[in-house]
Amino acid sequence: MAEVSVVIPVRNDGEHLRQCLGALARQTVSPLEVIIVDNASTDDSADVARAHGARVITEPSIGIPAAAATGYDAALGSVIARLDADSVPADDWVEQVRKALDHRPHAVAVSGFGVFHDAPFGLRRLLPIVYLGTYYLLGAAAAGHHVLWGSSMAVRREAWAVVSERVHRGEREIHDDMDLALVLGPRARVSLVTTLTVGASVRSLHGLPQLRRRLDRAFRTLRLNWHEAPPWERWAVTLRLTPRTEHGQHTGEVDHR
Repeated sequence: MAEVSVVIPVRNDGEHLRQCLGALARQTVSPLEVIIVDNASTDDSADVARAHGARVITEPSIGIPAAAATGYDAALGSVIARLDADSVPADDWVEQVRKALDHRPHAVAVSGFGVFHDAPFGLRRLLPIVYLGTYYLLGAAAAGHHVLWGSSMAVRREAWAVVSERVHRGEREIHDDMDLALVLGPRARVSLVTTLTVGASVRSLHGLPQLRRRLDRAFRTLRLNWHEAPPWERWAVTLRLTPRTEHGQHTGEVDHR
């Protein structure tokens, strides 16, 4: 069975982090380690992490791409799982991460789903269906293969080692999860696994400025990666019009097991 390192980048988010780490303490299968990447916080985030027994490392360059990559570099497990500070994983989340990759030997990464736990009651499940459904569908259409969602995802450490120097960790205004999926490319299989469920905060959707910023980040992420491999080339691989590499699989497969 895979050993799972959980990486959580955080900047000034101690209250949410406390809830996230509390949920990780209740897991049916304990992770090998929990790594908190303190991204120049000025609140008590690092103290909260240490109080919960997490390993704290620092990344002074502000930005989730740099912080996440630093955490992945430090991970010891054969699987690197990723949560956000405001993620609240289900009690069997680590167990489901292990099962997802153990049962999919050709997959290099898996991505999950969520519920907006702090949204109005009637919208807690509807909003993520609309938001994440749109993100996954449009992301796959633009990338030519499946993308990742940083609030609930995991990647094999050996796959990360291949692309760690190629991700755009120095770009502050991009989506690091989408960037990782694009750098992994259509020759590496990524699966959507709906049992990787977390509670997520709806705060990322509050207000037009926030939505505009997320869209700007998405377009920038796509432009950076299209410069290296345009979408028609990615789709050609996905549709098996060009040879596949040693991974032997293509992405874009939605797997509900």
